[in-house]
Amino acid sequence: MKTKHVRRAFKFRFYPTDGQAAALARTFGCVRKVYNLALQARTEAWYQRQERVSYVQTSALLTEWKKTDDLAYLGAVSSVPLQQALRHLQAAFVNFWEGRAGYPNFKSKKKSRSSAEYTRSAFRWRDGRLTLAMMDEPLDIVWSRPLPDGAEPSTVTVSRDAAGRWFVSLLVEDPSVQPLGPAENDAVALDVGLTSLVTLSKGEKIANPRHERRDRGRLARAQRQLARKEAGSKNREKARRRVAKIHARITDRRRDHLHKLTTRLVRENQTIVVEDLNVRGMLKNRSLARAISDAAWTELRGMLDYKCHWYGRQLVVVDQWYPSSKTCSACGHHLAKLPLNVRQWTCPACSTLHDRDVNGAKNLLAVGQAVTACGAGVRPQRDTSRTRLLAAKQEAKQATAGRFSLGK
Repeated sequence: MKTKHVRRAFKFRFYPTDGQAAALARTFGCVRKVYNLALQARTEAWYQRQERVSYVQTSALLTEWKKTDDLAYLGAVSSVPLQQALRHLQAAFVNFWEGRAGYPNFKSKKKSRSSAEYTRSAFRWRDGRLTLAMMDEPLDIVWSRPLPDGAEPSTVTVSRDAAGRWFVSLLVEDPSVQPLGPAENDAVALDVGLTSLVTLSKGEKIANPRHERRDRGRLARAQRQLARKEAGSKNREKARRRVAKIHARITDRRRDHLHKLTTRLVRENQTIVVEDLNVRGMLKNRSLARAISDAAWTELRGMLDYKCHWYGRQLVVVDQWYPSSKTCSACGHHLAKLPLNVRQWTCPACSTLHDRDVNGAKNLLAVGQAVTACGAGVRPQRDTSRTRLLAAKQEAKQATAGRFSLGK
């Protein structure tokens, strides 16, 4: 099989010395400061003079900032992470101009991710040991898995999470990724939910681990203790760290489960059909927002997207307005209404008893196979109870095969 060369990031924990931790903390602060200064300069230039400031102009501004007394400390850290911060800001503006994201926000010391990106000129890689610019000793990295043979990082990103854990992400060209052989199953459709995280079109239901619910009591106690601590005290910082560690534990468990699930689905199936859900809109439901966030449907779909791309599988995305749950998979009869609390229903036309989730997955599979076979589009059926209006109240997008855009 033909080998693919993909750019892949390998993330590892590391344990800095006191000097390295202090230097990286200074770098994080300078990166955040430069990003905010550049964003302020570009915003003022546009709103006051209707001028667009480019990356090159912000780079020149950075040089001038370093010459001032108030910002002279910017010269005490490597210039590469500062330049990368300006490039990230430029990318944020491009995404805003092209409608993929909102206007860039200022970075917060308490809420924003602490990270710094180093390109090849700002680190040394020798015999599997990584030394960053302006540091004498290599980082003490815990190599939980080996890098691909002969791989050398082109970019290094160092970060620290809210729980105080340090991570280094190495971006390398991975030649080991290659398309998988013929799959056990030709196609499968997924119907995501809350009781069952995923229901497959073949009838299998994969339970929702509910990682956040399992640690909810422990998290609530830690948050109450945090609320009692005096603002700005060391005890409050310790309590905040305990809360962050519980959140990190929940996130790590959830991500591990999703990786195992998506890898299994990609290995066993040639084509995977999913529904294009509006998760952001669903989160406005205050009764279900917590459970939906815990299920992490967006992260599940994102993993399926890049793994299908890596391993030569096909991902078919069906429009969210397609009435998969309300349509009989046996005869095609369409119900006018089907409340969420109804988990089973009998088709009035053919008397078939349906499990709501399994029936929805079967309909999604049929749609996905039609798209794969002939490129057919999918639009919602007409709701005859509403004076010939479309059930979606608008013309729906067509189902699409292939990779989806995370920006939409």
